[in-house]
Amino acid sequence: MTESGKLWGGRFIEQVDTVLHRLNSSITYDKRLWQADIQGSIAYVRALEKAGLVNSEESSNIQKGLNQVLEEWKSGEFVIDPSDEDIHSANERRLTVLIGSTAGKLHTGRSRNDQVVTDMRIWLRDALKVTKFQLQKLLDTFLNRAEMDIEVLMPGYTHLQKAQAIRWSQWLLCYGSMLHRDMSRLGELCLRVNVCPLGSGALAGNPFKIDRKFLAEELQFSCVTHNSMDAVSDRDFVVEFLFWVSMTCGHLSRWAEDLIIYSTKEFGFVTLSDKFSTGSSLMPQKKNPDSLELIRSKAGRVFGQCQGFMMTLKGLPSAYNKDLQEDKEAMFDTYDTLSSVLEVANGVLTTLKVNADRCRAALTPDMLSTDLAYYLTRKGVPFREAHSLAGKCVLLAETRYEGDLTKLTLNELQNISHLFSEDVSSVWDFENSIEQYQSYGGTSRSSIRKQIENLRQKED
Repeated sequence: MTESGKLWGGRFIEQVDTVLHRLNSSITYDKRLWQADIQGSIAYVRALEKAGLVNSEESSNIQKGLNQVLEEWKSGEFVIDPSDEDIHSANERRLTVLIGSTAGKLHTGRSRNDQVVTDMRIWLRDALKVTKFQLQKLLDTFLNRAEMDIEVLMPGYTHLQKAQAIRWSQWLLCYGSMLHRDMSRLGELCLRVNVCPLGSGALAGNPFKIDRKFLAEELQFSCVTHNSMDAVSDRDFVVEFLFWVSMTCGHLSRWAEDLIIYSTKEFGFVTLSDKFSTGSSLMPQKKNPDSLELIRSKAGRVFGQCQGFMMTLKGLPSAYNKDLQEDKEAMFDTYDTLSSVLEVANGVLTTLKVNADRCRAALTPDMLSTDLAYYLTRKGVPFREAHSLAGKCVLLAETRYEGDLTKLTLNELQNISHLFSEDVSSVWDFENSIEQYQSYGGTSRSSIRKQIENLRQKED
């Protein structure tokens, strides 16, 4: 480390302008990597010892010093110096104060280029374990509520128009299925994050025969990167994380939008807990679904982080460029945002009340139109013809009975098709309508229970 406190500077005769120092400095946010940075350094000094580049006493002193720095971070005693550009220079500066010039051997053959990407992979790998727990907790809540509220019937909507009768649980499991896919994608993401770039140097590799497989084992990585130039500049794992969060938040945004609609007085399907609602500073009667609106808005935030960082990457030449410093703020902010969203979503779903009577009262006879077509199909009428005949029944009901199909007389129905008979009355039953969807994935009681069973299977 130079007298200026920089990890570089031997060829410079002028101090860096304070304006550039402020722009260049990342310590205000990359200090979150403190533990991963020290983990990586401890593994690296062991690799240096294994390669004969430091002796056992030097290795021991460096490791003791690093562990002391670690404890200072844990206790909150670590003091960041104004000269610290980043977490790497901060930790090395403090190590030098503690053990002297021996600290300078730690960086042998190592660049901040491979150091920082190693830190990020360690940090994100550990952070995703928390994310996986939070996501599984939310998915379990979806499944538990689907099981608990299986008897609630409601309208299903397409184009925000009433379509067919479904169970409330079918609606819940629609989003449960999305989260299950998100869980699967998370598992795949974790595999690609857990790759060791340490030992790649600045771009050309490490000239000191550092055992990179040893480094990977020390840091619990599954394997090492293949190409040193790619390793130091690869941020695919960050982009993939940002996209994965965007996808997950997109799913939760849609769920939130549905619930915002369902919680209005016009619908009244659900009542949100006061714990997850807010009021108005002017209108005393208001109970606003701010929890859901924030979930919806945060999706836009993470979309922006993903697209913004991809725009940063798209024009970069090969190997490391300082533009990559933009990776950490995007990663940290996106992680923090998702963590809050998952916790709030779980709280909303755990505490909301489903108003079964309002849900059922919203079912209207026109939603049984398709069932009329199915009735004729079961009597041998080609579906396209059955669909047309059912449409004529709908038109007649709209003309004479304000759309109430159940008021059509048998004579009126038989004027449209002679295949209608007394048993058509069975069509005017929403429970029967729902229970006919026995194929897996459908909204019948047995199908929903099978869905719950399958979605409970944890991803490895």
